Amino acid sequence: MKTLKLLFLFLIGITNSKAQISIDGFVKTIQNSKIIGANINIKYNNESFSTVTDSLGYYILSIPNGEFQIEASHVGFIEKTLFQNSDQNLRLDFLLEPNAYTLEEVAIVKESQKSISILPNSKLSFNPKKLSSIPSLFGTIDIIKVLQLTPGVQNAGDANGYLYVRGGDPGHNLMMYSGVPVYGMAHLLGVFPFYNSDHIDSVSFDKSNSDSKYGGRLGATVLITTQKKIPEKFSLQGNIGLLVSQISLATPLGLKTAFFFSGRKTYIDEIVGPVFEKSNENQDVQKLGYGFNDFNFTFVTALNDKHQISVDVFKSSDKFKISDSKLALNGDLKWGNQLISSTWDYKISGNKTMKNILYFSEYRNQLQILQESVDMNISSSIKDFGWTSSIEYDIKKIHLESGLQYSNFFLQPQKISVTNLGSENINKQDIPIEASSYSLFTNAKMSFSDCLNIVLGFRLNSYDTHKSSTKYLHFEPRISINYVPSKFISFFGTYIRQNQYLNLITTSNVGIPTDFWVGASDGIPAQSSNEFSLGSVYNINNKYNFSLTGFHRSMKDLLEYPFGLTQFNEITTLKDDIFTGNGSAYGIETMLKKDSGKLKGWLSYTLSKAIREFEFINNGDPYFAKYDRRHNLSIVGTYDFNRKWTLGATQIFSSGNRFTMPTSWYFINNSPVKEYSKYNNEQIPSYIRTDLSINYFFFKTSKRESAINFSIYNTFIVNNPLYIFLKIAINNDNENVALETQSVKLYTILPSISWRFKF
Repeated sequence: MKTLKLLFLFLIGITNSKAQISIDGFVKTIQNSKIIGANINIKYNNESFSTVTDSLGYYILSIPNGEFQIEASHVGFIEKTLFQNSDQNLRLDFLLEPNAYTLEEVAIVKESQKSISILPNSKLSFNPKKLSSIPSLFGTIDIIKVLQLTPGVQNAGDANGYLYVRGGDPGHNLMMYSGVPVYGMAHLLGVFPFYNSDHIDSVSFDKSNSDSKYGGRLGATVLITTQKKIPEKFSLQGNIGLLVSQISLATPLGLKTAFFFSGRKTYIDEIVGPVFEKSNENQDVQKLGYGFNDFNFTFVTALNDKHQISVDVFKSSDKFKISDSKLALNGDLKWGNQLISSTWDYKISGNKTMKNILYFSEYRNQLQILQESVDMNISSSIKDFGWTSSIEYDIKKIHLESGLQYSNFFLQPQKISVTNLGSENINKQDIPIEASSYSLFTNAKMSFSDCLNIVLGFRLNSYDTHKSSTKYLHFEPRISINYVPSKFISFFGTYIRQNQYLNLITTSNVGIPTDFWVGASDGIPAQSSNEFSLGSVYNINNKYNFSLTGFHRSMKDLLEYPFGLTQFNEITTLKDDIFTGNGSAYGIETMLKKDSGKLKGWLSYTLSKAIREFEFINNGDPYFAKYDRRHNLSIVGTYDFNRKWTLGATQIFSSGNRFTMPTSWYFINNSPVKEYSKYNNEQIPSYIRTDLSINYFFFKTSKRESAINFSIYNTFIVNNPLYIFLKIAINNDNENVALETQSVKLYTILPSISWRFKF
């Protein structure tokens, strides 16, 4: 941290500041919806200044005083241009209208439209449709995997669809779909994209969660915004692949009303299942099946210029089956999400707007295992019913957003039922947890000088369980400082204090969704964290941007569940099985990005360290977290040969995951016994993967598209271990003993082909 502070002071010292004016404001639709990632370009004499709007649709720029031209634009909208002459700070808001025309056979793409944008305070924003050339396993963009290619996010490796951000656990991240928390975040083994990208308008990723409107987590916030722009006419788009297909339609119902529908389905069982069974006729496992389907629905209507109402529905369902005739084993695993929300946007007057969201979100999973006469059922669920009301307003030159949030939670951590186990049946059910949470929040954006802007955030959380004495009242301050001395460089610093009351307990090393949520209650504390970050963004020219960020995060009362899937005795309880400890993480994140030209993409690198310290793990000594990957390097590139052919490539390198390896072994009664020293004392070999994709466009216009996608996952067939274990082999005479390390791998090379269309 000392080094980062010196670097920050040094960079400030060598930068010359000029007297400038500040231009800020909001970019919204004519229905008063915020436009995230809108491009703001200012021309002053022969100089250019640019930025993009943040998750609130807000922008701010510092320029020399005098005459200038300012332009606001976004995909699908008519750009607006203003000419101004000012020697003092200005507030300029834009209302953009939908593009009312299309060129049938000519596609015009502005150089300023960026696939991924670096926002202040460790934020990123991107439009999934602009990343269609990035390699993906099934021809459609995977939002989670794109985020894994950005700085500060650990590469989760194969068989894992979770996000590990700045040394945190996957349950530390807040996943918001149209303003609603999502609690189940991955399909089986993380292979398939969890979100249907065709239904999504934009994604905002805040690694520090600096916006006090969002809370209840220690880590990052991922905001998924659905399509809510009224289309002019009916449109249909989709993707047809070998293992999964999807379709999306947009239907206008007049000038101010429309609905959007998207659906996906796999047919792995119909194609892969018979092949697998035929190739395994002499093997133990005779049946192995998996499938999922999901759908998204959005309805939006603008009652008038001041009122807009929208409804969002999301439902996903997964099912995995396995049958082993030799062991007389049959297993079924089911899991899924469902959520529904209703949003009312109301423009009170001028710059005063109000938003109300009423929602219900549920996630549940169920595992049933039948072996001979023993029948075991393990299930868990979480239900969240909530409401959020917020208002945006201005007091002089201070822009504020304040609001109230309420959530009622019902959690069933693990409901276990085992029958026919010996002479007695075990029917153990952990007591469900019901709790309520109230939160008050305020964000204040202030300008103290031409170059210095500060955002103050305050959040007050109240958490109360209904059937126990667990109560919390926490105050969470947040501050973000932005210093923009010139058009080429900017600096920022943040401090974030957060608390978390709902905790995700992971029970598997791979992406098998038997994980469950547990709320803070008697014996299970709330978690807390403090995070500091310092960074700088340097605009090299109109094509290149470079960012550098250093962070430090300390965490208290982290939870660890070391027993795997579950325990079956009547003595222990869940709170007795969960260990509590502390953690810390720190590192440096860099990103070099190119936004225009035939060759586009970015390079990101993270150097970080994550430490855990639990009283009952590793003898109380500090140890490396499982996903402590010292080095994370990602290179993403796309190249447009012409209007017909595009090439995409990603190169990933990261240090291996941590695991615990026995340091010695000995025999007791002719049975080998392993002895361990330190927890997570070894590392899996480094992870290396290269993905390629080629797109051939039969035609591509602003409204119509037809393309074939060829993708290769793990092009050079690198054997990346999923996990490593120690195997001891003893001959029949018990004279010779062989000790060897074996690794389990999931993927080799995975090619795919799909057809993408839009009409």
